Amino acid sequence: MEYIIFAIAMAGLVFMFMLKEAFGYKKSEKNFIEKLYKEYGVLPPKEYKPGQLEIISHYFEKHKDGFWIDDITWNDLNLDEVFKRLNYTYSAAGEEYLYYVLRKPCMEETELLKREKIIDFFYSHPDERVSFQLIYSKLGRTGKYSIYDYLDYLDGLGNRSNLQHYLALSLLVISIGIMFVNIPFGLVAFGIIMIYNNVSYFKVKNEIDPYITSFAYIFRLLKTVRKLLEHKNEVLKEEFEILKKYSSSMNGFKTGSFLLMSNGRMSGSGNPIDILLDFIRMGFHLDLMKFNQMLSEVRKHISDIDQMITTVGKIEAMISVGSYRASLEKYCVPVFSKEMEIKIEGMYHPLLDHPVKNNLHAQRSVLITGSNASGKSTFLKTVALNSIFAQTIHTCLADQYSGSMFRVISSMSLRDDVQGGESYYMVEIRALKRIMDLVKEEGQPVLCFVDEVLRGTNTVERIAASTQILNKMSAQNCLCFAATHDIELTYLLEQIYENYHFSEEFEGNDIYFTYKIIHGRAQTRNAIKLLGIMGFSMEIIDVAEAMAGNFLETGVWQMLD
Repeated sequence: MEYIIFAIAMAGLVFMFMLKEAFGYKKSEKNFIEKLYKEYGVLPPKEYKPGQLEIISHYFEKHKDGFWIDDITWNDLNLDEVFKRLNYTYSAAGEEYLYYVLRKPCMEETELLKREKIIDFFYSHPDERVSFQLIYSKLGRTGKYSIYDYLDYLDGLGNRSNLQHYLALSLLVISIGIMFVNIPFGLVAFGIIMIYNNVSYFKVKNEIDPYITSFAYIFRLLKTVRKLLEHKNEVLKEEFEILKKYSSSMNGFKTGSFLLMSNGRMSGSGNPIDILLDFIRMGFHLDLMKFNQMLSEVRKHISDIDQMITTVGKIEAMISVGSYRASLEKYCVPVFSKEMEIKIEGMYHPLLDHPVKNNLHAQRSVLITGSNASGKSTFLKTVALNSIFAQTIHTCLADQYSGSMFRVISSMSLRDDVQGGESYYMVEIRALKRIMDLVKEEGQPVLCFVDEVLRGTNTVERIAASTQILNKMSAQNCLCFAATHDIELTYLLEQIYENYHFSEEFEGNDIYFTYKIIHGRAQTRNAIKLLGIMGFSMEIIDVAEAMAGNFLETGVWQMLD
């Protein structure tokens, strides 16, 4: 009787534990859903650890083909920070695909229109959006490695066999059979075999534990696919067909997977049922055998898994773009033209809290002059980012945007390569050479951005070489946007480049910048005036101004007395 009462009490404790877990889970899920509705367009708090963006880039690295935003351009435009601003995803698949999208401008309008349909659907259907975001939150992330890292690591396991596990299981069955003939001998044999199985279990388990995370993510991926397919959605018809096709090939992977990856085991919750299952696993090696079978299935269907990750990631990436749109005060959908031009009204930079909007219509290359800190570099980056946005997330930070499809490349925020032993000038000419090479290649027009071309060398050679380089960059298949302090270039290139400039205003000892672009070359200089504002003596300021003015009139520097 006591045993019955004890068993009932234990069952009650297990039930209460499970009820508490279920109640806590439902409450947390309800709060999350309410947050998704209320805080649409509010960027989820996320800490990016050192090296994490490099991990996020691994899907892109695995699928890198054709034209893509190279490392120099990516760093010039501070696209790591731009990506963080766009990242409203809750899963590794969505996060890595979003990075891929931003790094791989699309050259086909049909694909961009498909993306637009998905973005717009979830933007205008909050209930569907929240349902999908909840599903993606359960798919989750992969920790300190990309899912593609985990899949690559599986190759390190080599060929694995279940022969030793079958042998251990057979010996256990034999020992149980012996008990029917000789109980003491059978019990001793059973105990010895169980001890051996436990010792050998942990040896193998330690080998495979680092790889179980990849299986856990694939398992969650398949569950995510199943949940997504429960929704009826004509906009996602093509994506759902892909998911149906490739998920059906993974039935062998799913069957019996609880032996390896029960919910409690993966979460470490301490559920009594999972503790009991752990003892069974140690004795019978059921999870080790299942691991080998699942490993075989993954290797056979690695391309199917890739297709599912891609499709699942694409859907969430587009949901993330919609969330980003909801955070913006103003945006527009781009219009693409066959003419090599770019026309933007009311454009602004995505990382500025209080941006000054600008307009631009360029049908030929543009040369920008102006004072220090007047906004030249920010303007170049704003045009470049909007062009990339147009061909990636189909969302421009402007009132209107129209233009050709471009291959975007830049040479702006370069540094000395100290470790490589190269000077700034060598780094710069290598960066410029890659632009020249791209211009020569066949394909979509090139949209290039150069900030202070050849600043790493002397004035005479800089102006001569810059004139020829910018001339070649403004080729039949390229629009070049260049910023310079060399006024001489505005005269030498005025038949090829359209001149624009930024200006400033002085009030007493203060300088004010409008950050508005103006047609024509710059007519003012502020470098010497800034010396005065910073406290240099007027003797230095006056003499320097006189020397500069004399040179501009005569073209000859006046010798010091």
